[in-house]
Amino acid sequence: MIDPARPRIMLPDPVPQHPLLVGRAEIGRGEYSIVLDHEDGERVYKIASSPADVFLLTAVDRPRGVHFPLVFADHGVIGRAGSGFPLHLFEMERLYPLRGNTPAASLAGRLTGLYRAACVQRSELGADMGRLALYHLAIEESALGASLTRALVALSDFVEAYGVLPDLLNDDNLMMRKDGTLVFADPVFIA
Repeated sequence: MIDPARPRIMLPDPVPQHPLLVGRAEIGRGEYSIVLDHEDGERVYKIASSPADVFLLTAVDRPRGVHFPLVFADHGVIGRAGSGFPLHLFEMERLYPLRGNTPAASLAGRLTGLYRAACVQRSELGADMGRLALYHLAIEESALGASLTRALVALSDFVEAYGVLPDLLNDDNLMMRKDGTLVFADPVFIA
């Protein structure tokens, strides 16, 4: 899915001091976020620095449903990243990396393949390529199943409303629940 030649970029900031985070083990780190363990094993603490992620996790009209992460609490701004963006703390459901030959991994592979092909068809559109590829995928592709198609429509509507861009090609942005359901973990970014 992701280009293996592309270097992995990780948020360089340390975990901010916060009472909820004392003694929590870091279990993941991405370009714009840090994930820490929660005492119950079913949740995590996520520190997000990307405005696009914050929109996705806090907007009243954010996409919801089986393919979007559950947010249990928004603990607000707890610091500032070196980039200058605020660091927001969320309490969320624990998600897992896609594994081998699971149905979620297979579905993610089909989705990213179709999305990549839709982007190639629209490569002449420049910055609008991904947004319009997502729109067409959402309205034209029925092979992904009804629930994922509804999720793509909701994501496309969110992308349009908030001026963010879809990010469905990065392996870390598609994850799964313990029950094997495919989840859009971080499907948007700001260019």
